[in-house]
Amino acid sequence: MLKRILLIVCMLTASASFAQVDVNKGDQAALSSIKGIGASTAKRIADERTKGGNFKDWGDFESRVQGIGEKKAVKLSEAGLQVNGKAKGEAAAAPPAKASSKPAAKPK
Repeated sequence: MLKRILLIVCMLTASASFAQVDVNKGDQAALSSIKGIGASTAKRIADERTKGGNFKDWGDFESRVQGIGEKKAVKLSEAGLQVNGKAKGEAAAAPPAKASSKPAAKPK
C-alpha cells in the first residue's frame, strides 16, 4: 500500500514538472509552477498582460516583461512556458514556404 502511494506521488510530481503553461492563459499560480518563475515574476507577467494585452510572440514577451531576456526565455520555454501555444523557437523552426522560381508547366 505504501509503495502505491509513493508511486502515485512520484507520478504526480513528474507530471507537474512537465506541465505546459501558456503565458496568455495562465494565472499567477500556474505561471509560478514553471521552473524559473517566482511569485514576483509571475506578478510582473500578469500585470503586463493586463496592462498591454496578450503577448503576440516570444519577442513581444521578452520586450515587455522586465527581467526576461533571450537566455531566460529559452530556459522558461524548456521548463514548459509557451506563448500562444508555441515553445521558444518553434515558430522560427519552420522555414517559410518559398515561391517556385520555375514557370508553371503549360497544360497540353
